[in-house]
Amino acid sequence: MFHTIPSSMKKRMAYLEELDREHRSSDVQPDVRLRQVPPDTGKFLACMAMMAPAGTYLEIGTSGGYSALWISLACRELGRKLITFEVLPKKVELARETFRVAGVDDVVDLVPGDARVHLDAYKEVSFCFLDAEKEFYAECYNRIVPNMVQLGILVADNVLSHREVLKEMVDGVLRDQRVCAMVLPIGSGLLLCVRR
Repeated sequence: MFHTIPSSMKKRMAYLEELDREHRSSDVQPDVRLRQVPPDTGKFLACMAMMAPAGTYLEIGTSGGYSALWISLACRELGRKLITFEVLPKKVELARETFRVAGVDDVVDLVPGDARVHLDAYKEVSFCFLDAEKEFYAECYNRIVPNMVQLGILVADNVLSHREVLKEMVDGVLRDQRVCAMVLPIGSGLLLCVRR
């Protein structure tokens, strides 16, 4: 999977990585500024997506489409599709361009708008990456987990970089009998959950 990344995708990944670096070092408006995972987190997501059972693949928080590109590698290998949600119009536009130029718009469906409006419609969730506004994490988690298949995987980003904001939510997940969960020191900190 990592050895056969198409050149068009590599080029787009490099572009988004550079754009992310620029945004982190300057004052960019929040509705434009990328908030994307580092490459190692992307690779981890691709591996988790490869191991997920059959079912619905979701991403909450598309941004420029970088993490979706990594997840799409697994989708392509497995013949599955990723449904990704983005609420900010400028990021929707950037992500659409990302999926088009990287050649993954056949395996990635971008849904503009607030994911919380749509989540209840998705059943048999087998993989979910949660990387949105932190105040919505607990709500998204509690709406996704009941609809997950056994051994389905949910990964939430930023649980170490936003430890204070997410402490209550993370502590609740670690006590949740429906999942086996742990925090991993990858990137900004990942909460990995497997549905029991």
